[in-house]
Parts: sequence; C-alpha cells; structure tokens
Amino acid sequence: MTVMTMKKIIQHEDYYLTSDLALTTTLSIFFPIEAIDKKNPYKAQFSFKQSKDLERIIKNYWDGKLKIEPKMFFNQLKIIKSRLYGEL
Repeated sequence: MTVMTMKKIIQHEDYYLTSDLALTTTLSIFFPIEAIDKKNPYKAQFSFKQSKDLERIIKNYWDGKLKIEPKMFFNQLKIIKSRLYGEL
C-alpha cells in the first residue's frame, strides 16, 4: 500500500499510519505529520516517518507513561483539526 503526498509516494512500511486523533496529536508534538489520507470521509489516516524514537513515544503513549502539558496538547489538536478540515 502506498500513500500519495504532493511531493512523493510514501511506501507503507516506511511510515507509521494511524487514525487515532489523540495519538496523532501527541505524536505531532514530537514528529511532523508526513501525510493525511482523507479517502475515507469518516476517518482520516495520518502518516509519520518510522523511527526508533517514534516507536518509543508510541509505546509510552499506550503504556500511559507520557506527560504532555494540557495547553500544548489542546493547541496541537486545534492545528491538526485545521489541517484536517482546511485542506482539500
């Protein structure tokens, strides 16, 4: 499976894909969102470049070990929603 961006075609195995908005918000505080796949009108899929640091943050997220400042999280969520609903 590939995801198309404006600049390149992304190979699925090189990227972590998620449709979880809370996880996406958390990850995007530390890593850039590489692509947003909006083919499904009910659930967007966000792509992050795979790395050991990304895997560590994801594990800590699911283990409940991350601490994120609430205003930072909320502001990042607003940015993501703006990208999600503002991009064509």
